[in-house]
Formats: sequence, C-alpha cells, structure tokens
Amino acid sequence: MAASSTATIGSYELTSRAINEPPAAAVREGSGIFNETQRLGSRYGQDYSDGGVESVAAQNTSAEVAESWKYPRQNVVRTGAAFWSLLTSGANDAAYGALIPYLEEYYNLSYIIVSLVFLSPFVGYILAAVLNNTLHRRIGQRGIGITCGICHIFAYIIIAVHPPYPVLVLVYCLAGFGNGISDAAWNAWIGNLDRANETLGFLHAFYGAGGVISPLIATNMIAKADLPWYTFYYVMIGLATIEFIACTWAFWSNGPEVYRQTMDASNEDNQGMKEALFKLPFARMTWLCAAFLLCYVGVEVSVVGWIVQFMIRVRKAENYPAGMTSMGFWLGLAVGRAILGFVTPLLDVKVAVSVKITIGFAAAFGGSGAAILPFAVGAIAQAKGVKTL
Repeated sequence: MAASSTATIGSYELTSRAINEPPAAAVREGSGIFNETQRLGSRYGQDYSDGGVESVAAQNTSAEVAESWKYPRQNVVRTGAAFWSLLTSGANDAAYGALIPYLEEYYNLSYIIVSLVFLSPFVGYILAAVLNNTLHRRIGQRGIGITCGICHIFAYIIIAVHPPYPVLVLVYCLAGFGNGISDAAWNAWIGNLDRANETLGFLHAFYGAGGVISPLIATNMIAKADLPWYTFYYVMIGLATIEFIACTWAFWSNGPEVYRQTMDASNEDNQGMKEALFKLPFARMTWLCAAFLLCYVGVEVSVVGWIVQFMIRVRKAENYPAGMTSMGFWLGLAVGRAILGFVTPLLDVKVAVSVKITIGFAAAFGGSGAAILPFAVGAIAQAKGVKTL
C-alpha cells in the first residue's frame, strides 16, 4: 500500500498519495493533489493522461459524490450566505474612499489623520488571521457566521451615531475583524468544494459587487440628497443584519464538533497551522500567497480609497462625479473575478498545489494590506500633496 502523509490547517486537509492509488480513495478522504497531467482546479486526482474523463468516471461510479455548491442541497443556502457576506465586506471596504472627503470636512482632519480609518482595520485583520483556526475549533462555522455578523452590526451602529473620531478609528478595528474572519472562512469553505475555482470566482465577484453599490449609494445619499455622511451606515446596518441572519441560519448545523471531527487526530493543538506557517514546503506557499495578497489588496484599496480625493483636489471635479470614479474599478474587479474562475481550471500544473491549506490564513493576512498601504498613501499625500497619487 502506498504511504501517505497528511497536513491539516483550519478546515482543510492536504493528502499526498501515490499516483496509482484509486481515485475513489481520494474522494472518500475529502482531499486531492495535482499531478503533471491534471488541470488546475480538477478534483480529487482526476488524471487526463490515459482514458480521459470517461475512464476516471468509470472508476468512480461507486464513490460518494463530491460536495459542491449545490450538493448537498443545504449548500445552496450556505453558498448564498457566503456570497452575501462577501458583498457586505466589499461594501465596507469601498465606502472608505467615497467618505474620506466628508470625514475630513466633518472632523476637520489632515490627510494623515483621516488615513487612520484605513490603518485601524489592520488590527482586526491580523487578529482574524492568527485566530482563524482557533475560532473554528471553538465555535465552528456557525460561530463564525454569528461573530462576523455581530461585529459588523455593532460597528455600523456606532459609526451611524457619528462618535468622536478616536472612537470611529477603534470601531473600524471591529469591522476589520468581522471582515477578516468572514473572508478567510468563506474563501476556505468554498475552496474545499468541487469546482472551487468557478465558485470562488463568483464569491469574489460579489465582493466586487459590494464595492460597486457602496460608493454609488453613499455618493447619491450625500452629494445628491444632502444627507450627512453617517446616514450611509444605516444601509450598512441593513446589509450586516441580513448577513447575520443568513450566515447563522445557513451554517447552524456546522458547529465546532463538526469541524473537530474533520481534523486529523495527529494534528491536535494547532499543529496544522504550525506546519503551514513554518514547515517546508507548506510554509513557502503560505507566505508567498500571504505576501502577494498583502501587496495586491493594499494597492487595490489604496487606489480606490484615494481616487475620489484626487479627483476633487487635483482634477477639480464635483463631489458626485468624483465619487463615481471608484465605482468603475470595483465593476471591473467583479467582472474579472467572475470570468477568471472559468479560465483558471484550463491551466496546466506540474507540481502539487497546496492552496487549500493556505487560503484561510493568506486571505485574512492579505486583507491587512487594505489597511497598511492606504495609510501609507495618506501619509505621503499629507507630506507631498494628493497630486503625488
């Protein structure tokens, strides 16, 4: 019998096995690994080198059906709840740029001080990255759904009463924590399903959709309807309330005991996280993904976070058209991520890809880039002027 080794992180399991091991075994184990003849995104050792899909299907006739977004049936509701949660996160992240000119005026702030609204979620994102596995073990996906919804609701209620600016900065930490745990949890859960690339593409398309509607609603409420900036967070309270109800209901049966049952007994006490972060080859993949997302998400939110201010101060645009400029970026992001999910499975891979065990940590850690780099941009704008953007 072929020897195998297993490393576990969060809710994912990576199992290496010999190529001649029956594919059905991989299906039963709930894990897979890519080889040189596979397509990126193929499931459970599907080998196209001899016999193609038909031969694999014939070998798997007695195997259990792989879990997907529509199987079992309750996964349809869970997928919808995850989509809505990412839409709420996208609306949260896109609101900063649209609101910065009004926060600056309302609180009489400099660029570097107003940039703290980008930096403060950093604490929340880092906590989410570090506590992701522990939270899953203690409260399960059900608890994650409840926690992220409560964090968002409380944060938006406090912001809606327009507290002093230091309180506002602290509250954005809470919103960042909610974003971090939901982003990591739902990315990881969907990443473990069949045809994950396509479903993840739509998940992130909903994040982009949230980024589209957020500046659209905020700018119309403030620039057109002459409402105070904080009234936009009444809308966010509504989105977060739906998120709380949907995620709690959808993942109610996925308590901590369900999560713990999927963990390998040899990887207790967070051993899977330690291996993924500090043991080669897993650590290389984890930190490369995390570093890439740190830079990518940071640049992404920096651009859309400050483009409105750039259009107002440098291009002398009116508040309404300036507020609409960021919407185009988020629209492109939504369309691009939806399409990319169908392109990715067509790519050939030559080595095993351990994305499943890294995605939870990398997504949460990468989200901190949305806090660090926009703050740095604000500091530069304060010293050199917004035209440096």
